[in-house]
Amino acid sequence: MRTSLALALFVFAALGVASIEAGPSPDAIDIGYRRELFVDMFLIDQLSGASLKMNCPHVREISFQFDKPWEGLYSGYETILETDDGFRLYYRGLPVPKHTLDTEVTCIAESRDGIHWTKPTLGLFEVQGTKDNNVILARHRACHNFAPFRDTKPDTPPEERYKALGGTGDPGLIALVSPDGIRWRELQRDPVITKGAFDSQNNAFWSQSEVTYVCYFRVFRDNVRWIARTTSVDFIHWSDPVDLTLDGKPREHLYTNQIVPYPRAPHIYVGFPTRFFPGRRVITPAEAKAIDTPETWGYANDCTDILLCSARTGAQLNRTFMEAFIRPGLDLRNWTSRANYAVRGVVQTGLQELSFYIKHNAGYPTSHIRRYAIRPDGLVSVHGPYTGGEMITRLLQFAGTRLALNYSTSAAGSLKVEVQSAEGRPIPGFTLNDCPEIIGDRLEHVVVWKGADSVSRLAGKPVRLRFVLRDADLFSLQFLP
Repeated sequence: MRTSLALALFVFAALGVASIEAGPSPDAIDIGYRRELFVDMFLIDQLSGASLKMNCPHVREISFQFDKPWEGLYSGYETILETDDGFRLYYRGLPVPKHTLDTEVTCIAESRDGIHWTKPTLGLFEVQGTKDNNVILARHRACHNFAPFRDTKPDTPPEERYKALGGTGDPGLIALVSPDGIRWRELQRDPVITKGAFDSQNNAFWSQSEVTYVCYFRVFRDNVRWIARTTSVDFIHWSDPVDLTLDGKPREHLYTNQIVPYPRAPHIYVGFPTRFFPGRRVITPAEAKAIDTPETWGYANDCTDILLCSARTGAQLNRTFMEAFIRPGLDLRNWTSRANYAVRGVVQTGLQELSFYIKHNAGYPTSHIRRYAIRPDGLVSVHGPYTGGEMITRLLQFAGTRLALNYSTSAAGSLKVEVQSAEGRPIPGFTLNDCPEIIGDRLEHVVVWKGADSVSRLAGKPVRLRFVLRDADLFSLQFLP
């Protein structure tokens, strides 16, 4: 019997196949039941023939226009939040290019589906001689860049269910709270964050993964607009700010950051910063005159586009792609100074669709918000070309019993998965040959090997995943209970 056992072990070793070692590894990334996206290189150890691909969003309808007298051409700094019965849009109303307590107001609009919007008559503040408006804050120092969020911290008092930050460089960011997101009060008179420039949208949220409040906000470094972050356990006392890293890439003007937890995987933060190019002029003087470009604030002299970025815990900023996520396009009104700004927030507007929003044509009577859509988890994919490619993950451990993939192939393409030991050897029963070709387009496909889908015996143990892709894209993975 001992001879037979020794022979069996020799055969497995000769074939390059190994059984999994017992117990967790301190070097393994513990992903538990989390959904993991590929917006960064966090899970990836090796790419061979495959690459990360940023996927273009689908352009949808113009869904919102700033057509009230107290809104106007210079409205901005928008946030979209999911509510109990739909969605709510917050934004600054500014009909003239002048930042004063009398010109800036905070407005809201509401939607059941994220596509069709209405502006409620609230009667809270008199603006331009009427209370028949959608204004929730007026003549307040936070109106310039009011940035709200819905607080998901456990045991949050009902009267503080919504929180917000707003204010400029002097004296700093003011903290506000609200029970309903409509009627607001200052949490305290003094600013809660003072070390920064703040002349932009400064975005806070409760982080489930970090178990703290996080704020990403505006600073200037070497006369360039950049991003810092700070944390707080009570929304009043904040840590010393830390600049986000450059990660070996050039510093660029990032005007707004719009960093939020990704809704389907909130431990990953995604952002759509506006990349600003001061003095980079595109339109000619004749074109500027033809489209009535504003002469204030140097509108004709600059241009912008939208980047995709991501972050996890700490000060790391991942600009995996330096190419624009959204270009200005054919409309000349999008080639001027402040024409392209992302609304803060990503929301699910359908079973097969996530939506985010971009403000275009700022400074023109045609200023509007356009909706963009992408498949769930579809911002970035591991892409295998027709000739084939592979991706091997870093060492990881998981909870759960089944591996689910969000993927897409062509009719000619395919995808296969292998589970390997920590040393990179195929685990018997989970080899590439044990996995049938995966073909099609699915948001949640459970992988099978030899007709079985359970990976429960590997849970909690250090493994690697090897993906072989041919004309295929892998958007995310998750181990299910």
